[in-house]
Amino acid sequence: MKRTIIYSLALLFFVSLGFAQDEEKQKEQPPKGGEPKGFSLPEKEIIEFDNGLTLVMIPYGSIPKATIRISIKTGNIDEKENEVWLSDLMGNLMQEGSTTKTSQQIAEDMASMGGNLNIGVRPHTTSISSSVLYEFAPDAISIMADVLQNPKWPEAELDRLKNDMKRDLSVQLSRPDAQASSAFFAEMYPDHPYGRIYPNDNMIDSYSVDKIKGFYDKNFGAQRTTVYVAGNFDSDKVKKAVENNLSSWRQGTPSAYPVAIPGSNQEVKIIDRPGAPQSTIYYGLPVVGPSNDDYIALDITNSLLGGSFASRITSNIREDKGYTYSPRSVLDANYKSGVWYESADVTTEHTGASLQEIQKEIEKLQKEPPTQQEIDGILNYESGIFVLQNSTPEGIIGQLVFLNTHDLDESFLTDKVDNMLAVTPEKVQEMTQKYISAEKMTLIVVGDKAKIESQIQETLKKPLKQ
Repeated sequence: MKRTIIYSLALLFFVSLGFAQDEEKQKEQPPKGGEPKGFSLPEKEIIEFDNGLTLVMIPYGSIPKATIRISIKTGNIDEKENEVWLSDLMGNLMQEGSTTKTSQQIAEDMASMGGNLNIGVRPHTTSISSSVLYEFAPDAISIMADVLQNPKWPEAELDRLKNDMKRDLSVQLSRPDAQASSAFFAEMYPDHPYGRIYPNDNMIDSYSVDKIKGFYDKNFGAQRTTVYVAGNFDSDKVKKAVENNLSSWRQGTPSAYPVAIPGSNQEVKIIDRPGAPQSTIYYGLPVVGPSNDDYIALDITNSLLGGSFASRITSNIREDKGYTYSPRSVLDANYKSGVWYESADVTTEHTGASLQEIQKEIEKLQKEPPTQQEIDGILNYESGIFVLQNSTPEGIIGQLVFLNTHDLDESFLTDKVDNMLAVTPEKVQEMTQKYISAEKMTLIVVGDKAKIESQIQETLKKPLKQ
């Protein structure tokens, strides 16, 4: 009887302990995330001027600042084969002042308004932007319009800027990632500016003020230009400032981005880096761009496969195997086209094994859809990131520029969360089967060729491009 009582007490103790541990575990678990919310564009006013210029005003938020971006639909995409980074040099020279103000005067005037002037050149757009105290928005627009329409083009500054550019080029090309990405995109887009990432010194030396002016005259004008103003501002005064400073600017030519035809040679190429402790991998293929109906589902597929920290490839070759610290996959959005690729710096001795694991994850997703729980995690992450990206005036302008660049309707933004949440596990499997095939991929590896060549050949069973 005594033993029975002791046994019963012991059993009760362990059961109670188990319940207590379960309660502790529940307390340790993070609270369940809220339901993803949709996105609505703030109310905006759009004004079209007779010369083709567009003004978009978006009142937003309570911070007493106005964010201004003058966006022109031209950039690296309009460079010819012998003009790589010409548009970047043009942007740098525009920073040197206008015919009415020196760069120092411009900097001082913008600082007195609580901001500064930035000129940025990207593949599809060139922008002049600033964020100033709300009452100074009209004055800032006046200065920005002056820089846009009346660049001074000081020849005395050109050699300095070209030397700076060559130093930057030398530093970039010393890095294996730049070498790999340059070779990869050259294979993806052999006859398009997307495939021409870096110039050479001789090319930069050939750039003159006349050549810069020629690029500007050909590609700048009101028809390609949109002025975005977001935040807090006096809309009547902003309208007046744009009308007074930009409504009589020359029309110029309408934008006409050259549509790329991606290559599909499925090359395997090693760029030798003797003694390298790591191999830098770029492994991918052409897919679709943002204007395609499959784009959002493919974007979710990318996030699950390799585009987020919790993705399958990252979990495999980073967390489980320890082959790399920073793998990632990217869905590169180009005009009417796109590229999916996985990039990673992997240890030299695991180069072949890393490629093998990437292939395994692709093939696994082709054969079997993810669980609903896994896809829900990715959808919560992606929809949350999307809403956060649109929570500032800069973010909203960025999204509107994206729409304008890719000729997309506003519904691309307003319906995006709903369209993401509609992606099913079966749709992810379908996107992988349809677009991401290891057999069709191009591989570029920068590493110690003597140590990795046999690994790659054994894994891919493909001849290497010499």
